[in-house]
Amino acid sequence: MNPLSTRRRGCFALLFCGLVGGAAAGAERPNVLVILADDQGWGDLSIHGNTDLETPNIDSLARDGALFDRFYVCPVCSPTRAEFLTGRYHPRCGVYSTSTGGERLDLDEKTIADTFKAAGYATGAFGKWHNGTQYPYHPNGRGFDEFYGFCSGHWGDYFSPPLDHNGRIVRGDGFVIDDFTEKAMAFIERNRGRPFFVYLACNTPHSPMQVPDRWWNRFKDRELEMHHRDPRKEDAGHQRAALAMCENIDWNVGRLLERLERLDLADRTIVVYFSDNGPNGWRWNGGMRGRKGSTDEGGVRSPLLIRWPGRIRKGTIVKGYGGAIDLLPTLADLAGIEVASVKLLDGISLEPLLLGEPPADPERPIFSCWNRRVSVRSGPYRLDDQGRLYDLTRDPGQDQDISGDAPEIAARLGKAVARWREDVLSELGDDARPFPIGHPDCRLTQLPARDAKATGRIERSNRFPNCSYFTSWRSLEDTISWDAECLASGRYRVEVHYACPAEDVGATIELSFKGASLRGRITQAHDPPLRGAEHDRVERAESYVKDFRPLDLGTIDLSRGRGPLVLRAIDRPGAQVMELRLLVLERLEEETAPGGKR
Repeated sequence: MNPLSTRRRGCFALLFCGLVGGAAAGAERPNVLVILADDQGWGDLSIHGNTDLETPNIDSLARDGALFDRFYVCPVCSPTRAEFLTGRYHPRCGVYSTSTGGERLDLDEKTIADTFKAAGYATGAFGKWHNGTQYPYHPNGRGFDEFYGFCSGHWGDYFSPPLDHNGRIVRGDGFVIDDFTEKAMAFIERNRGRPFFVYLACNTPHSPMQVPDRWWNRFKDRELEMHHRDPRKEDAGHQRAALAMCENIDWNVGRLLERLERLDLADRTIVVYFSDNGPNGWRWNGGMRGRKGSTDEGGVRSPLLIRWPGRIRKGTIVKGYGGAIDLLPTLADLAGIEVASVKLLDGISLEPLLLGEPPADPERPIFSCWNRRVSVRSGPYRLDDQGRLYDLTRDPGQDQDISGDAPEIAARLGKAVARWREDVLSELGDDARPFPIGHPDCRLTQLPARDAKATGRIERSNRFPNCSYFTSWRSLEDTISWDAECLASGRYRVEVHYACPAEDVGATIELSFKGASLRGRITQAHDPPLRGAEHDRVERAESYVKDFRPLDLGTIDLSRGRGPLVLRAIDRPGAQVMELRLLVLERLEEETAPGGKR
């Protein structure tokens, strides 16, 4: 189905229904606030029956609007974000990993922000982006006027860490979810006189498990009553921290809803709440099989709550199902605007379901994929990635394979998966995309260690690249490099974010690209302690971090073209060269065109 021709309704029909309408007929367009949680399972809300925590503000969205009984996302973070942003399955968009460039959204994709910006909306994104760092992969290059947050898949410290504000590095202010919410509310207030589209992408309860005392103290000694279907797998400390983080999200949702009320915007604002995958630990999740990373129900079923006072009837329970791919066409329909993408969307508008109509295709398949494992949900059935068939109406925990009892259904869904692999998954080829430098519309380029490759014995601070840095750089033969493409010739100032103890100061390093080179020397010691552990509620798997110091390496003339951007050491008077977190390149001159014109 091509949602470029998504279902529209006339003014009188909409007003007669009294549920959703007005915008498409020329009435004042609604604002849109989308809140996305990170690693929050379907079972991490009190409205879904979890009595171990309280989420009254999130729950109120269902009480005052609609709750989807079944809504599907991807097994992990960046693919879900890609599908929400584009309305297309993530393999079509170039997303196949959660780090080292595989999280990037192809540049020929149009996003939901492009759609709303083209319709005159102010657009802002706050929090975790996770679909590319360097412009134009950066949120400011994907339709968002304002961005405040981080572009990586996870972050190493949640209390006043370094963050990204429209491409520049700034220092965060307090606990990140509170901070992101503050910035989102300020954006709403600044733009209250025009329609706005706000995307608040929380990075909790993703690990590391950090949360302020106010919420942790409610859970640290609590005896939990709700348990996973196999309690032996549980980690009680991790469970408690996750639930505390969810209650913090709920508090911030309450602040957002109160701010909309105070600004007299509540009735004119569509509020959407969902999560990006199943829970990031073994905890109560309604008895479903699977967790984050799984293509089973427990890994891909997400909350979806939508409120639009006066348009969506209070207490609506949507029995049909949808997915992250459906949110773009749905929100465009509700706002009465055209989808910006000229590509075929995989998503459809869920507006009819919000109107209380039955689904047009009750057996419409929705596919779930990760690491080339594919499952499909169709009607009451799920065919898992092993070809086993389950009737989720009778067996919500996926305990009884019925493929032998219903071979025709299993065969039909197996063929659907095969077609999907051929039509969609086949679009994922080898990733030859370079990391861009100096896009003409953006002077600053950040090149984190995450996106680089190291040779020899240089090591990452952790096996998870997202918020890592390079260490153990001891040999002059070893290098750190980025597969880069310079998009605008000119003079660039280079900043190296490093750490180096006093006994190792003095190394000379060289940056080179396509015949141009720049050398600089480390003259000042900077040996900060690791940070993050002091805020962790349970032991983490990810890297700890440091407050790295920026070193002005000087300027280099770069010409347009592709090649390796290489950092090497010329000499090393101490035991190591340095530890490296980030390169920042700033174009100082505009590209000079033939004839000397700029």
